[in-house]
Amino acid sequence: MLQELSVQIVKPQVWVGLALTAVAAYAIHRFGRLLISTLEPHVPARLRPALNGLWALVVIVGWLAVATAVAYLPSVPVLFSLGRDIMDGFRHSAGQLVVVIAMALIAWNLIGALAHRIVADEEFNRRSVRVQTLKGVVESTLRVVVVILSVIAGLQALGVNATSLLAGVSVLGLAVGFGAQSLIKDVFNGFFILLEDQYGVGDVITVNSGQLSGGVERLNLRVTALRALDGTVHIIPNGQIATVSVSSKDWSRVVAQVDVTYAANIDDALRVLEQVSTEIYEADAWKHFFLEAPEQQGVTQLAPDGVTLRALFKVQPKSQYAIGREFNRRIKIAMDEAGIEIPFPQRSLNFGGSPIEIKLTREDLGRDPRGGQDRDHAPVKPTLTRDPEENENT
Repeated sequence: MLQELSVQIVKPQVWVGLALTAVAAYAIHRFGRLLISTLEPHVPARLRPALNGLWALVVIVGWLAVATAVAYLPSVPVLFSLGRDIMDGFRHSAGQLVVVIAMALIAWNLIGALAHRIVADEEFNRRSVRVQTLKGVVESTLRVVVVILSVIAGLQALGVNATSLLAGVSVLGLAVGFGAQSLIKDVFNGFFILLEDQYGVGDVITVNSGQLSGGVERLNLRVTALRALDGTVHIIPNGQIATVSVSSKDWSRVVAQVDVTYAANIDDALRVLEQVSTEIYEADAWKHFFLEAPEQQGVTQLAPDGVTLRALFKVQPKSQYAIGREFNRRIKIAMDEAGIEIPFPQRSLNFGGSPIEIKLTREDLGRDPRGGQDRDHAPVKPTLTRDPEENENT
């Protein structure tokens, strides 16, 4: 036996055959484990380890027998004859079909395992968006390829001529294609969305001039899935996306805006706006979000209800929502401290021409509740959750 083994082991075709049979044995083992797992609810718990061990023993003995036949070691008659019988059995349709199914399961699980090993950066940037998007697209595409190849291989194992079948399917596909132009449009649009990196998983977008808005949860060649602020998921065919407004690409901007009354001292209000902008820019909790120093635009509008003051903050994408909320909190406290009034809606009441007696009283409220506000420390830190878009349902 050892002499025969030393002669056969140096042949390259023997090594190739052993490798192929090892892969096939592993595939069959995995396929068998999958079948056993479906039977576990009907099998007593104490018998499950024995069942798994028995199946592993069967696969090992089967592979050793096939390996003996591949290496042509007739000096081991039991294993050699068993291996020849197994090889003859797998040359038939049923055996080939089992191997095809087992290999397909291995490929399917391998694709999923490799996809889960690809982890994007925790920090939101274009690279992490690209990785998350392409990971899902590549995973789904490869699984479709595995299914198609497995079906073709399975049909061939059953004796169906795959060449003629594919020719018939291509003619049928051409006929169906004329009725599925929208699907083809979806796929082409999805391809160019991915190719040009228009947006990706994690981005905040507005579709078709405000019809739908949300965070991109899923993107493939056919559809884009958006999650609205109220949790609603919008599934949009890519072919129906005409325009896209991306709120989280490369950088974002906070429009820090506040109105004051016409009776207010505008110069004092502008100084308060600049002070609050500088405070947020230099605060330890917020400065890492800023990409450049705040820009003071000054008085931007003389509105009917008040004077509008504005500053602009260039910040990291998706941080504009939290920084905007922090600005609103700080500017309100700062305006209260400076005695500058922020306008609010007022209502005039008309009681007709009859005389009305009005008695005015004032309740002693004690200290002003606005006096204990701390501008530098928020009692509740704003989250990075996005704000709703202008026309978005919340």
